[in-house]
Amino acid sequence: MTETVPDLALDPARFRRALALHAAGVVVVTAAAGGGPAGLTATSFSSVSLDPPLVSFYVDRSSTTWPALREAGRFAVNILAGDQSALAARFARRGVDRFAPPTRWHPDEHGTPLLDGVCAHLLCVPYDTIAIGDHVLAVGRVTGAAVRDDRPLLYHRGRFGRFHPER
Repeated sequence: MTETVPDLALDPARFRRALALHAAGVVVVTAAAGGGPAGLTATSFSSVSLDPPLVSFYVDRSSTTWPALREAGRFAVNILAGDQSALAARFARRGVDRFAPPTRWHPDEHGTPLLDGVCAHLLCVPYDTIAIGDHVLAVGRVTGAAVRDDRPLLYHRGRFGRFHPER
């Protein structure tokens, strides 16, 4: 049985301000697609399942990068380190060659671009996508991981920052 929910108007600016209070990790999702590498910054990254190993991120439907990522047979989630805010900002910008210098990267054995200096790489194959609101939920099955012990980059109140754990 479907319950009717009244139209509850929420001011979009107030909603954005509330969401900005949630600190999020920062990743760059990369793939080899079409004529070259493609990638975008995401702060909506999350683990989904341990068995099977699944992760997810959301992409705005208006993203010009999403079509290339969607068509790729493999992708990588690059978990950014605390000193990589400029890299996060670069991959969030439109109209720039995100993989040109000063971006440092290398392809894995399948050609998937991996960013240098990150906390971790999660190598994935597409698992599922679901259209939700003005975004697409992309889920990937993790097939490999490389981990470097470092503090991650965070996003909070519209700014990037470093994680400082309590003692």
